[in-house]
Amino acid sequence: MQSLLDPAILFFALGVFAGLVRSNLEMPAAISKFLSIYLLMALGLKGGFALAASGFTPSVASSLGLAVLLAVVVPLMGFVLLRRVLSGFNAAAVAATYGSVSAVTFVTATQYLESQHIAYGGYMAAAMALMESPAIILAVLLANAMRQKQTVAASAPQVVAMAAAGAAALGCHSPAKVGPSLSVGKILHESFTDGTQLLLLGAMVIGLLTGDAGKVAMQPFSGDLFKGMLCLFLLDMGLSTARNLPSVRQQSPWLLAYAVLAPITHAALALGLAWLANVPAGDAVLLMVLAASASYIAVPAVVRYAIPEADPSLYVSLSLGVTFPLNIVLGIPLYTQMVQRLWVG
Repeated sequence: MQSLLDPAILFFALGVFAGLVRSNLEMPAAISKFLSIYLLMALGLKGGFALAASGFTPSVASSLGLAVLLAVVVPLMGFVLLRRVLSGFNAAAVAATYGSVSAVTFVTATQYLESQHIAYGGYMAAAMALMESPAIILAVLLANAMRQKQTVAASAPQVVAMAAAGAAALGCHSPAKVGPSLSVGKILHESFTDGTQLLLLGAMVIGLLTGDAGKVAMQPFSGDLFKGMLCLFLLDMGLSTARNLPSVRQQSPWLLAYAVLAPITHAALALGLAWLANVPAGDAVLLMVLAASASYIAVPAVVRYAIPEADPSLYVSLSLGVTFPLNIVLGIPLYTQMVQRLWVG
């Protein structure tokens, strides 16, 4: 109950309530975008300041290495399981959503750890950045492979002749391909030059370069204002969650079960790996949060273009309508208690 009385969680609940009762409360789009930019910038600065203080130690390398491992294993596990109940393209899209991460969930978790006086490495912001892209790349590769299979299956001599005749009639040299076939290089470029990624990593570099002097200078901005800005952003996220609930009701019970159980399973996997690698307690909590979170911004933005065969309402409604509130309200305190029991005994 004490964790539920955190102001950030209560503002999220207020947003959900306002949306459910159809209040005219809303956050202007420009302010929502500003709050998102602020949180990423402040988070990057905090990570850079912490990394400047600690240096690149074996503990840092261990935490970042586990983050990358989870970013590869989680989406592959998800695809294998989801392929049993969804088409290949939808399975790849949902697996990418749950294999990537939610920056807002991560930011909320760091604030929760600070309120519980649990130390964590600010460099975990780099772990979040590293975990965002692998799932997207894997999903695009899987989609490209499925398209190639479809092309081969449709390449019977009669079909080829008909396609060639049709192309000649239209004055084309070859039939058009079905769906975009994106290269890994293009996806990597789009991932790491995306505005959110670039701002987060750039702010971290600035924090690393300026060190303690920069931390003192930016304290009013990245420290004192942080909690209030997070409360405003979670109010807006509560409103968005309420708007997505009608789409959630239309989903299959199997998918709703996946949206609830997959985050817990992914968090348990992260917990086991962190315990085996002797990762610090605060870092272990954040690894669990990152593994359990699901992207509702970065992945949909790329997947809608890269995998147009997938249904956007499917992966957006599950991540934002089910998994996000589950992690914010219950997941973060639960993961923290699990780590404390194992690490402290």
